[in-house]
Amino acid sequence: METLFGLDYQTWWFLVVGGVFSGYAILDGFDFGAGAWHLFLRKEKSRRIAMNAVGPVWDGNEVWLVIGGGALFAGFPIAYASLLSAMYTPFMLFLFFIIFRAVSIEFRGKEEMKWWRKLWDVVYSFSSIMLGFLLGVVLGNVLMGISIDANHNYNGDALLSFLNPYSILMGLTSLSLFMSHGAIYLLLKTEGKLYERLAVLQKYAMAAFITVFALTSVYTLLYAPHLSDKLMTMPASLILPVLVVLSIANIPRLTHKKKYLQAFLFSSLCISFMLLLCALEVYPNLLISSISPENNIDIYNAASSLKSLKIMMIIVAIGTPLVLGYTFFVYKTFSGKVKIDETSY
Repeated sequence: METLFGLDYQTWWFLVVGGVFSGYAILDGFDFGAGAWHLFLRKEKSRRIAMNAVGPVWDGNEVWLVIGGGALFAGFPIAYASLLSAMYTPFMLFLFFIIFRAVSIEFRGKEEMKWWRKLWDVVYSFSSIMLGFLLGVVLGNVLMGISIDANHNYNGDALLSFLNPYSILMGLTSLSLFMSHGAIYLLLKTEGKLYERLAVLQKYAMAAFITVFALTSVYTLLYAPHLSDKLMTMPASLILPVLVVLSIANIPRLTHKKKYLQAFLFSSLCISFMLLLCALEVYPNLLISSISPENNIDIYNAASSLKSLKIMMIIVAIGTPLVLGYTFFVYKTFSGKVKIDETSY
Protein backbone atom coordinates (compact mmCIF):
# COMPACT_ATOMS: atom_id res chain seq x y z
CA MET A 1 0.00 0.00 0.00
CA GLU A 2 1.41 3.36 -1.07
CA THR A 3 1.94 5.95 1.63
CA LEU A 4 2.72 9.64 1.96
CA PHE A 5 4.88 10.55 4.97
CA GLY A 6 4.05 7.20 6.54
CA LEU A 7 0.26 7.39 6.12
CA ASP A 8 -1.78 5.77 3.37
CA TYR A 9 -3.75 8.05 1.07
CA GLN A 10 -7.10 6.90 2.46
CA THR A 11 -6.07 8.07 5.93
CA TRP A 12 -4.80 11.34 4.53
CA TRP A 13 -8.16 11.98 2.90
CA PHE A 14 -9.95 11.04 6.13
CA LEU A 15 -7.88 13.78 7.82
CA VAL A 16 -8.65 16.26 5.02
CA VAL A 17 -12.41 15.69 5.31
CA GLY A 18 -12.25 15.88 9.10
CA GLY A 19 -10.17 19.05 8.99
CA VAL A 20 -12.56 20.81 6.62
CA PHE A 21 -15.63 19.89 8.68
CA SER A 22 -13.83 21.04 11.83
CA GLY A 23 -13.15 24.38 10.17
CA TYR A 24 -16.78 24.59 9.18
CA ALA A 25 -17.98 23.82 12.71
CA ILE A 26 -15.74 26.53 14.17
CA LEU A 27 -16.60 29.23 11.64
CA ASP A 28 -20.27 28.60 10.89
CA GLY A 29 -20.71 27.46 14.49
CA PHE A 30 -20.18 30.95 15.86
CA ASP A 31 -22.56 32.60 13.42
CA PHE A 32 -25.21 29.92 14.10
CA GLY A 33 -24.68 30.67 17.77
CA ALA A 34 -24.88 34.43 17.21
CA GLY A 35 -28.11 33.97 15.25
CA ALA A 36 -29.58 31.75 17.95
CA TRP A 37 -29.34 34.66 20.41
CA HIS A 38 -31.09 37.08 18.06
CA LEU A 39 -34.53 37.00 19.72
CA PHE A 40 -32.91 37.37 23.15
CA LEU A 41 -31.75 40.85 22.08
CA ARG A 42 -34.72 43.14 22.63
CA LYS A 43 -33.69 46.41 20.98
CA GLU A 44 -33.69 46.99 17.23
CA LYS A 45 -30.21 48.49 17.32
CA SER A 46 -28.84 45.52 19.27
CA ARG A 47 -30.25 43.09 16.72
CA ARG A 48 -28.78 45.08 13.84
CA ILE A 49 -25.35 45.17 15.49
CA ALA A 50 -25.44 41.42 16.15
CA MET A 51 -26.49 40.67 12.58
CA ASN A 52 -23.84 42.98 11.15
CA ALA A 53 -21.21 41.25 13.29
CA VAL A 54 -21.66 38.13 11.15
CA GLY A 55 -22.78 39.97 8.01
CA PRO A 56 -19.38 40.16 6.26
CA VAL A 57 -18.39 36.55 7.01
CA TRP A 58 -21.42 34.24 7.20
CA ASP A 59 -21.51 33.38 3.49
CA GLY A 60 -17.76 32.78 3.39
CA ASN A 61 -18.08 30.42 6.36
CA GLU A 62 -20.53 28.29 4.38
CA VAL A 63 -17.90 27.74 1.69
CA TRP A 64 -16.29 25.30 4.13
CA LEU A 65 -19.48 23.21 4.07
CA VAL A 66 -19.40 23.07 0.27
CA ILE A 67 -15.74 22.05 0.32
CA GLY A 68 -16.41 19.43 3.01
CA GLY A 69 -19.30 17.89 1.11
CA GLY A 70 -17.27 17.89 -2.10
CA ALA A 71 -14.27 16.32 -0.36
CA LEU A 72 -16.44 13.55 1.13
CA PHE A 73 -18.06 12.85 -2.24
CA ALA A 74 -14.76 12.88 -4.12
CA GLY A 75 -12.79 10.77 -1.65
CA PHE A 76 -15.42 8.43 -0.20
CA PRO A 77 -18.39 8.33 -2.62
CA ILE A 78 -19.94 5.20 -1.07
CA ALA A 79 -19.97 6.79 2.39
CA TYR A 80 -21.40 9.99 0.91
CA ALA A 81 -24.26 8.12 -0.76
CA SER A 82 -25.10 6.00 2.29
CA LEU A 83 -24.94 8.95 4.69
CA LEU A 84 -27.25 11.12 2.60
CA SER A 85 -29.69 8.23 2.17
CA ALA A 86 -29.76 7.53 5.91
CA MET A 87 -29.90 11.17 6.97
CA TYR A 88 -32.18 12.36 4.17
CA THR A 89 -34.66 14.10 6.46
CA PRO A 90 -32.16 16.04 8.63
CA PHE A 91 -30.14 17.03 5.56
CA MET A 92 -33.26 18.32 3.77
CA LEU A 93 -34.24 20.23 6.90
CA PHE A 94 -30.68 21.58 7.12
CA LEU A 95 -30.87 22.75 3.50
CA PHE A 96 -34.27 24.36 4.13
CA PHE A 97 -33.09 26.25 7.21
CA ILE A 98 -29.76 27.35 5.73
CA ILE A 99 -31.59 28.84 2.73
CA PHE A 100 -34.14 30.69 4.86
CA ARG A 101 -31.42 31.88 7.22
CA ALA A 102 -29.58 33.47 4.29
CA VAL A 103 -32.82 34.97 2.97
CA SER A 104 -33.64 36.45 6.39
CA ILE A 105 -30.24 38.14 6.63
CA GLU A 106 -30.67 39.76 3.23
CA PHE A 107 -34.39 40.57 3.44
CA ARG A 108 -34.68 41.89 7.00
CA GLY A 109 -33.37 45.38 6.28
CA LYS A 110 -35.18 45.85 2.95
CA GLU A 111 -38.31 47.30 4.56
CA GLU A 112 -38.90 49.51 7.60
CA MET A 113 -42.19 47.93 8.78
CA LYS A 114 -41.99 46.41 12.27
CA TRP A 115 -43.92 43.26 11.30
CA TRP A 116 -41.55 42.68 8.39
CA ARG A 117 -38.44 42.86 10.55
CA LYS A 118 -39.99 40.79 13.33
CA LEU A 119 -40.91 38.09 10.81
CA TRP A 120 -37.35 37.79 9.55
CA ASP A 121 -35.96 38.05 13.08
CA VAL A 122 -37.94 34.92 14.00
CA VAL A 123 -36.89 33.12 10.81
CA TYR A 124 -33.23 34.03 11.33
CA SER A 125 -33.10 32.99 14.99
CA PHE A 126 -35.14 29.79 14.62
CA SER A 127 -33.14 28.72 11.54
CA SER A 128 -29.86 29.29 13.40
CA ILE A 129 -31.08 27.23 16.36
CA MET A 130 -32.21 24.36 14.15
CA LEU A 131 -28.99 24.34 12.12
CA GLY A 132 -26.85 24.05 15.24
CA PHE A 133 -29.11 21.31 16.58
CA LEU A 134 -29.25 19.30 13.33
CA LEU A 135 -25.47 19.18 12.98
CA GLY A 136 -25.26 17.47 16.36
CA VAL A 137 -28.13 15.12 15.48
CA VAL A 138 -26.30 13.90 12.35
CA LEU A 139 -23.06 13.45 14.28
CA GLY A 140 -24.90 11.50 17.00
CA ASN A 141 -26.29 9.07 14.44
CA VAL A 142 -22.88 8.59 12.83
CA LEU A 143 -21.32 7.78 16.20
CA MET A 144 -24.10 5.51 17.46
CA GLY A 145 -24.49 3.60 14.21
CA ILE A 146 -26.80 3.56 11.20
CA SER A 147 -28.88 0.70 9.79
CA ILE A 148 -26.64 -0.25 6.84
CA ASP A 149 -26.91 -3.65 5.15
CA ALA A 150 -24.25 -5.80 3.49
CA ASN A 151 -24.59 -3.84 0.23
CA HIS A 152 -23.99 -0.56 2.11
CA ASN A 153 -27.58 0.50 1.56
CA TYR A 154 -29.64 2.15 4.28
CA ASN A 155 -32.67 0.04 5.21
CA GLY A 156 -34.15 1.98 8.12
CA ASP A 157 -36.96 4.50 8.44
CA ALA A 158 -35.84 7.59 6.59
CA LEU A 159 -38.43 9.88 8.17
CA LEU A 160 -37.89 9.91 11.95
CA SER A 161 -35.29 7.26 12.80
CA PHE A 162 -32.63 9.97 13.01
CA LEU A 163 -34.25 11.16 16.25
CA ASN A 164 -33.10 9.01 19.17
CA PRO A 165 -31.94 9.83 22.72
CA TYR A 166 -28.27 9.97 21.78
CA SER A 167 -28.72 12.12 18.67
CA ILE A 168 -30.95 14.53 20.60
CA LEU A 169 -28.33 14.83 23.34
CA MET A 170 -25.65 15.46 20.71
CA GLY A 171 -27.90 18.05 19.09
CA LEU A 172 -28.35 19.90 22.36
CA THR A 173 -24.61 19.66 23.02
CA SER A 174 -23.70 21.19 19.67
CA LEU A 175 -26.38 23.88 19.97
CA SER A 176 -25.33 24.99 23.47
CA LEU A 177 -21.64 24.96 22.48
CA PHE A 178 -22.36 27.03 19.37
CA MET A 179 -24.43 29.49 21.40
CA SER A 180 -21.55 29.97 23.83
CA HIS A 181 -19.12 30.20 20.90
CA GLY A 182 -21.35 32.75 19.15
CA ALA A 183 -21.81 34.85 22.28
CA ILE A 184 -18.04 35.07 22.71
CA TYR A 185 -17.68 36.17 19.10
CA LEU A 186 -20.33 38.86 19.61
CA LEU A 187 -18.54 40.04 22.74
CA LEU A 188 -15.51 40.70 20.53
CA LYS A 189 -17.66 42.81 18.19
CA THR A 190 -19.89 44.80 20.57
CA GLU A 191 -19.74 47.31 23.41
CA GLY A 192 -21.96 49.07 25.94
CA LYS A 193 -25.20 47.55 27.25
CA LEU A 194 -25.33 44.94 24.48
CA TYR A 195 -21.86 43.80 25.49
CA GLU A 196 -22.97 43.48 29.12
CA ARG A 197 -26.08 41.49 28.19
CA LEU A 198 -24.10 39.12 25.97
CA ALA A 199 -21.65 38.48 28.82
CA VAL A 200 -24.58 37.22 30.92
CA LEU A 201 -26.07 35.17 28.07
CA GLN A 202 -22.72 33.51 27.41
CA LYS A 203 -22.57 32.30 31.01
CA TYR A 204 -26.02 30.71 30.64
CA ALA A 205 -24.98 28.99 27.42
CA MET A 206 -21.76 27.72 28.96
CA ALA A 207 -23.60 26.30 31.97
CA ALA A 208 -26.08 24.58 29.65
CA PHE A 209 -23.25 23.16 27.52
CA ILE A 210 -21.33 21.75 30.50
CA THR A 211 -24.51 20.11 31.80
CA VAL A 212 -25.51 18.54 28.48
CA PHE A 213 -21.92 17.56 27.68
CA ALA A 214 -21.69 15.69 30.99
CA LEU A 215 -24.98 13.87 30.31
CA THR A 216 -23.87 12.98 26.77
CA SER A 217 -20.53 11.67 28.05
CA VAL A 218 -22.25 9.43 30.61
CA TYR A 219 -24.70 8.17 27.97
CA THR A 220 -21.79 7.40 25.64
CA LEU A 221 -19.99 5.34 28.28
CA LEU A 222 -23.16 3.40 29.16
CA TYR A 223 -24.82 2.89 25.77
CA ALA A 224 -22.07 3.33 23.16
CA PRO A 225 -19.23 1.18 24.52
CA HIS A 226 -17.83 0.70 21.00
CA LEU A 227 -16.68 4.32 21.16
CA SER A 228 -14.99 4.32 24.56
CA ASP A 229 -13.53 0.82 24.07
CA LYS A 230 -11.53 2.14 21.13
CA LEU A 231 -9.79 4.63 23.39
CA MET A 232 -9.01 1.97 25.98
CA THR A 233 -7.04 -0.01 23.42
CA MET A 234 -4.80 3.02 22.77
CA PRO A 235 -3.76 4.53 26.12
CA ALA A 236 -1.98 7.42 24.40
CA SER A 237 -5.28 8.54 22.89
CA LEU A 238 -6.66 9.26 26.37
CA ILE A 239 -4.86 12.60 26.14
CA LEU A 240 -7.69 13.79 23.84
CA PRO A 241 -10.49 13.65 26.46
CA VAL A 242 -8.12 15.47 28.83
CA LEU A 243 -7.55 18.19 26.21
CA VAL A 244 -11.31 18.50 25.68
CA VAL A 245 -11.92 18.98 29.41
CA LEU A 246 -9.05 21.47 29.75
CA SER A 247 -10.26 23.52 26.79
CA ILE A 248 -13.80 23.58 28.23
CA ALA A 249 -12.48 24.62 31.65
CA ASN A 250 -10.50 27.50 30.15
CA ILE A 251 -13.52 29.11 28.49
CA PRO A 252 -15.31 30.30 31.68
CA ARG A 253 -11.94 31.14 33.27
CA LEU A 254 -11.04 33.47 30.41
CA THR A 255 -14.51 34.98 30.00
CA HIS A 256 -14.53 35.79 33.72
CA LYS A 257 -11.31 37.75 33.13
CA LYS A 258 -12.89 39.37 30.02
CA LYS A 259 -10.18 37.88 27.82
CA TYR A 260 -12.63 37.12 25.04
CA LEU A 261 -10.15 36.60 22.19
CA GLN A 262 -8.37 33.88 24.17
CA ALA A 263 -11.75 32.46 25.19
CA PHE A 264 -12.76 32.30 21.52
CA LEU A 265 -9.55 30.46 20.67
CA PHE A 266 -10.16 27.91 23.43
CA SER A 267 -13.78 27.56 22.31
CA SER A 268 -12.47 26.81 18.81
CA LEU A 269 -9.98 24.32 20.27
CA CYS A 270 -12.82 22.69 22.21
CA ILE A 271 -14.76 22.12 18.98
CA SER A 272 -11.63 20.80 17.23
CA PHE A 273 -10.67 18.42 20.03
CA MET A 274 -14.22 17.09 20.36
CA LEU A 275 -14.43 16.36 16.62
CA LEU A 276 -10.94 14.85 16.66
CA LEU A 277 -12.03 12.61 19.52
CA CYS A 278 -15.11 11.53 17.53
CA ALA A 279 -12.92 10.79 14.49
CA LEU A 280 -10.52 8.71 16.56
CA GLU A 281 -13.39 6.73 18.08
CA VAL A 282 -14.72 5.62 14.68
CA TYR A 283 -11.47 5.37 12.63
CA PRO A 284 -10.97 3.63 10.23
CA ASN A 285 -14.75 3.51 9.87
CA LEU A 286 -16.71 6.30 8.28
CA LEU A 287 -20.16 4.89 8.99
CA ILE A 288 -20.83 2.24 11.63
CA SER A 289 -23.54 -0.29 10.82
CA SER A 290 -25.99 -0.96 13.63
CA ILE A 291 -26.83 -4.31 11.97
CA SER A 292 -23.39 -5.92 11.85
CA PRO A 293 -19.76 -4.73 12.08
CA GLU A 294 -19.16 -6.53 8.78
CA ASN A 295 -21.38 -3.93 7.10
CA ASN A 296 -19.33 -0.96 8.33
CA ILE A 297 -18.23 1.51 5.69
CA ASP A 298 -14.58 2.38 6.23
CA ILE A 299 -11.94 4.46 4.51
CA TYR A 300 -10.81 1.49 2.43
CA ASN A 301 -14.02 -0.02 1.08
CA ALA A 302 -15.51 3.43 0.43
CA ALA A 303 -12.51 5.18 -1.11
CA SER A 304 -12.02 6.40 -4.65
CA SER A 305 -9.15 4.98 -6.67
CA LEU A 306 -5.61 5.55 -5.48
CA LYS A 307 -4.87 7.68 -8.53
CA SER A 308 -7.86 9.92 -7.75
CA LEU A 309 -6.73 10.37 -4.15
CA LYS A 310 -3.21 11.28 -5.28
CA ILE A 311 -4.49 13.92 -7.71
CA MET A 312 -6.84 15.37 -5.10
CA MET A 313 -4.04 15.59 -2.54
CA ILE A 314 -2.15 17.81 -4.99
CA ILE A 315 -5.24 20.01 -5.30
CA VAL A 316 -5.49 20.18 -1.49
CA ALA A 317 -1.82 21.19 -1.24
CA ILE A 318 -2.46 24.07 -3.65
CA GLY A 319 -5.90 25.10 -2.45
CA THR A 320 -5.45 25.00 1.33
CA PRO A 321 -3.09 28.01 1.57
CA LEU A 322 -5.44 29.98 -0.69
CA VAL A 323 -8.53 29.23 1.42
CA LEU A 324 -6.70 29.94 4.69
CA GLY A 325 -5.22 33.13 3.27
CA TYR A 326 -8.60 34.37 2.07
CA THR A 327 -10.22 33.53 5.43
CA PHE A 328 -7.49 35.39 7.34
CA PHE A 329 -7.80 38.42 5.01
CA VAL A 330 -11.59 38.66 5.46
CA TYR A 331 -11.48 38.41 9.25
CA LYS A 332 -8.59 40.85 9.44
CA THR A 333 -10.41 43.34 7.21
CA PHE A 334 -13.60 43.23 9.27
CA SER A 335 -11.99 43.02 12.71
CA GLY A 336 -12.95 45.40 15.52
CA LYS A 337 -16.24 46.62 16.93
CA VAL A 338 -19.33 46.85 14.74
CA LYS A 339 -20.49 50.34 13.71
CA ILE A 340 -23.92 50.79 12.14
CA ASP A 341 -24.21 53.04 9.05
CA GLU A 342 -26.47 53.44 6.03
CA THR A 343 -24.94 50.41 4.26
CA SER A 344 -25.49 48.05 7.24
CA TYR A 345 -28.09 45.27 7.38
